[in-house]
Amino acid sequence: MSITVNGLDELKKLAGSDLGTSEWIEVAQNRIDTFADATDDHQWIHTDPERAAQGPFGAPIAHGYLTLSLFIPLFTQLLDVRGVTTKVNYGLNKVRFPAPVRAGSRLRLAARLTTVEDVPGGVQITVDGTIEVDGGTKPAAVVQSLSRFYA
Repeated sequence: MSITVNGLDELKKLAGSDLGTSEWIEVAQNRIDTFADATDDHQWIHTDPERAAQGPFGAPIAHGYLTLSLFIPLFTQLLDVRGVTTKVNYGLNKVRFPAPVRAGSRLRLAARLTTVEDVPGGVQITVDGTIEVDGGTKPAAVVQSLSRFYA
């Protein structure tokens, strides 16, 4: 369930809050192949199901950066900031990929809004996120993301 805030003052009140978990999304082989085409990274562990089945992960796996790119659509399920003019992905402090994402896996995001800090014309938020694999024992990604919202 999404949390909606109206403006920067309401956003500031959420600092330190757990934002919950997103819905599950599937990472199908066709999404992996499309990402490979977009990034020109066609390594066999991603795009050759027959060879990947014999490889170290037993199946094709998503690119780490594909997993990371899913942070934003999953995050937007958790927090809707209204009453601002611009929303910007400002960067990342830390990213780790503890577990592979096999083709056909389902992922979701669990997130916490750790800080909301003033910047000229707006605020910068820091979000600690964990991209979980359905049935997995380790997360697919652990992310500390920075975003800016301008009034």
